[in-house]
Amino acid sequence: ILMVLLVLFWSRISAAAPVLGFTMARFEESPIHFRDTACIERSTHMNASENTYAYPNGIAGPAPEPAPGDDAADSRLRRIMGDDGMDRLANATVMVLGLGGVGSSCVEALVRGGVGRLVLIDRDVVSPSNVNRQVIAFQSTMGRRKIDVMREMCLDINPNVHVVTKHSFVLAETFDELYAECLEECDGCIDFVLDCIDTISTKIFIAEFAQKHGLRLISAMGAANKLQPEYLRASDLYETVNDPISRIMRKECRKRGIKHLRVVYSCEQPVPVPVREGASRSERSNLGTASYMPPMMGQMIAAETLRAIAHVGEFAD
Repeated sequence: ILMVLLVLFWSRISAAAPVLGFTMARFEESPIHFRDTACIERSTHMNASENTYAYPNGIAGPAPEPAPGDDAADSRLRRIMGDDGMDRLANATVMVLGLGGVGSSCVEALVRGGVGRLVLIDRDVVSPSNVNRQVIAFQSTMGRRKIDVMREMCLDINPNVHVVTKHSFVLAETFDELYAECLEECDGCIDFVLDCIDTISTKIFIAEFAQKHGLRLISAMGAANKLQPEYLRASDLYETVNDPISRIMRKECRKRGIKHLRVVYSCEQPVPVPVREGASRSERSNLGTASYMPPMMGQMIAAETLRAIAHVGEFAD
């Protein structure tokens, strides 16, 4: 009987060997290997569907009770930003120019990140073409002013945030007056200006304005015709590569003597998209946008801003 069992066992192993070998070969060829053993260990302990916890001794039971204060909206933030950092964020004012795919996601991250006052400027309304990438675009918000939808979202996240809104175009001809008006409403202090608009000529003017007035500015470069989020970068404008908007910005900023400009951009080569037959150049029908690229760019801009204000990470004192 023992010999029969050994023969059956060996035959099963032999039959499975090619399959196992193929599976392991495919795994070794994969460019993505998960090596975070801490995450793997934690995932084996927690059963999310049943809200139970498998303790190291093998006994299952209720998940551990959260520590005192863990239920506060800023408890997770406070651990990583620190009390001083959270105080700085609560007292900070950030101006966001443009509430499109980049700007709307950026604002969401800022308000969730603890920024106390936001200045939001946009003239547009929510339209069907916004649905693929803008956090404020729902069937229920179609036709509404973006600043109104974004303000409601901010207050729904944090009822204590102070939101200043301007239903206005961001134009070089009127920006001086617009900025002065916002500055007055913000007690004379705006800590960061975040450029999330599309018009290159206005972006150049904003960069020039920021250098002249000593403003801290971060500018979004192009997210259109890009597919690979791993190519997103935060850098100085003069270190950018493979980005058409950055190339124009570098040339024009040099002409104007702009020495530095912090930007978020993608160094991926743009994906070629054919122009729609019969479309005029102004329609920009050869520009496509992935649902995730503008929001991730906005989140990266928010990340730079939050760390800088809180003095954490590379911005630590």
